[in-house]
Amino acid sequence: MNKEHRTVPDTEPHSLSPQDCLVALMIAVSASDEDLRTAELVKIQSSVNMLPIFADYDIDRMNVTAQTVFDLFEQEDGLDAMFGLIRDFLPERLYETAYALACDVAAADGLLQETELRLLEEIRYELNIDRLHAAAIERGARARHLT
Repeated sequence: MNKEHRTVPDTEPHSLSPQDCLVALMIAVSASDEDLRTAELVKIQSSVNMLPIFADYDIDRMNVTAQTVFDLFEQEDGLDAMFGLIRDFLPERLYETAYALACDVAAADGLLQETELRLLEEIRYELNIDRLHAAAIERGARARHLT
């Protein structure tokens, strides 16, 4: 029965793995200004390739996850729906990881657009990231991406 239970989420159309949630947030930040910059896409790809949280992640799921984000962004309440999915499928222990990855993507091209800043603020709120922790995460992202 446990085996059956584990396979069910993969067949549900709106089921996301925790890694899918992290990828979705990174893609959302990149797409928030309606311009997916190369530096941001490279940051997403390198994060997925290098970080331990993605060690067993099926890289082929990135395209499906990206399309889900794009489809949600076309809907009126799509951002709320995306955050609902994130809260449903991302364990709370990974909320700060999600915020850190989102900040890294936003900082990757050296330009922080107003839409990216607003989305980061929304991520902080939706994932209940403590303001002091958020400031430390943001400072780390800024330090990693200075030129």
